[in-house]
Amino acid sequence: MSVSTITPWVIGNWKMNPVQAEALSLVRGIKSLLETAPISEGKCHLGVAPMAIALSQIQAELSSASRPIYTVAQDVSRISGMGAYTGEVSAELLADSQIQYVLVGHSERREIFAENTDILNAKIKHALSACLTVIYCVGESLEQREAGQAEAVVLQQICDIAAVVDADQWKNVVIAYEPIWAIGTGKTASPEDAQAMHAQIRQGLSQITGYGETMAILYGGSVKPENAVELAACPDINGALVGGASLNAESFHKIAQAFANTQ
Repeated sequence: MSVSTITPWVIGNWKMNPVQAEALSLVRGIKSLLETAPISEGKCHLGVAPMAIALSQIQAELSSASRPIYTVAQDVSRISGMGAYTGEVSAELLADSQIQYVLVGHSERREIFAENTDILNAKIKHALSACLTVIYCVGESLEQREAGQAEAVVLQQICDIAAVVDADQWKNVVIAYEPIWAIGTGKTASPEDAQAMHAQIRQGLSQITGYGETMAILYGGSVKPENAVELAACPDINGALVGGASLNAESFHKIAQAFANTQ
């Protein structure tokens, strides 16, 4: 079971959405809701992950929010520094733009873009070296779950990164468990199943690092206001990585309220 002092995270992963005007409207809506119904930083960390071309604009818009809302990159290059790498954005360049958080290992990157362990480990190594916090995504397919392999698959994904995370860098890693079969499908793991997996993840982390008991483990996979309260009540679920529901300011705010109110 997690230490009760873990501050939850609610992060909106906007994926390849929306157009510029809608993105600005969304952020302004979130800011307005936080002014009328505040959620303190001590109760819940908040972040949004816009497309790469919108990072700086969204970050600038968030700078006037009534409380910190972090700008999170959806991806980072497996190549560090600068150079002739068309289309790439390195960890160092994210840091230079004051982007301090990045998603790595999302199932869409693993499946659609064939990102394997070597690629993901290079991304994580460079991100942590650049002092970014990594939100590392893990999760099993429906076939793996039905074959009874879910825990083994997820724990292996965590063990995969141990080779590139130094002992003192684990404090800069957040885990996001997203069962692949629940992403964008409307299906959600039951709170009981999600908690069971999160407990296994925490146990696995505790065997790897002394930070295992205090690391935030987020749940993702069709999180919405209707199921957020039940998920937030689970002791080892320390927040949410929210997809589609994060594109609606009211839904995002309600999910954040659910996790803030459990603290």
